[in-house]
Amino acid sequence: MESGFGDVQPRQLIVTIFGLYARAEHNWLSVASLVRLMSDIGIDGPAVRSSVSRLKRRDTLRSMRLDGAVGYALSPSMLEVLQEGDARIFARRRATLDDGWVLVVFSVPETERDKRHELRTWLTRLGFGTAEPGVWIAPGNLAHEVKEVLVRRGLDTYVDIFRGNHVAFDDLKSKVKLWWDLGDLSAQYARFIDHYRPLAQRLAKKSVSDSQAFHEYIPLLTAWRRLPYLDPGLPLELLPARWNGVTAGEIFNELHSRLDESARRHAVGVIHG
Repeated sequence: MESGFGDVQPRQLIVTIFGLYARAEHNWLSVASLVRLMSDIGIDGPAVRSSVSRLKRRDTLRSMRLDGAVGYALSPSMLEVLQEGDARIFARRRATLDDGWVLVVFSVPETERDKRHELRTWLTRLGFGTAEPGVWIAPGNLAHEVKEVLVRRGLDTYVDIFRGNHVAFDDLKSKVKLWWDLGDLSAQYARFIDHYRPLAQRLAKKSVSDSQAFHEYIPLLTAWRRLPYLDPGLPLELLPARWNGVTAGEIFNELHSRLDESARRHAVGVIHG
């Protein structure tokens, strides 16, 4: 499979395509358009059909006819996930020490262990670290986002949310190393940099066709879009020197600015062709 980066799966590429292009097309893509777009990034028809089946079982995609044509639409819950992700992926602001911290404390009855798992899943997805069992922490600028997410998913009844500052006693930088796995996160950023820096260097010297831009952009965005969730944008003062997440973000932003418009032209041409 020519997805280009690590363990990116065809179903993840499909979600990227729907997130970028289906929402502007009445939340719908025909089967023919999807198969053609996936073939343009090196994924064959059987792999597309298999991946779509998985996505339908997970209620990520739903079958839908439009003007007599067979196609798929994003489920309402997946639309919400993608809408929430837009700002995090494309317009993320790094926190400062002045933002303070947001703490989430929850208690879930043993009879509702599924809710406990769901809470942990969403807090992890939002980039929270674990200060203590049942006590999760993130930069204060994420307070509004976490409140909206938990309310929308009916998890707010189990949770208290607090805002505050670290006053004493231990060194906050050493605590951050305990609350987040910075080593693993840095390793993931390093893999992204190693893979995509050469592409950025090539594109700085030579432009590409719309179809080639699409071929490069979909795997790029698919590889990138999970990283802003693993990394909540911690203040640089609390991170290791020369934090490579900054470099990875600069590479993504450069490639996004060079590829996005051309890739969209290709996709729209296929969808309306």
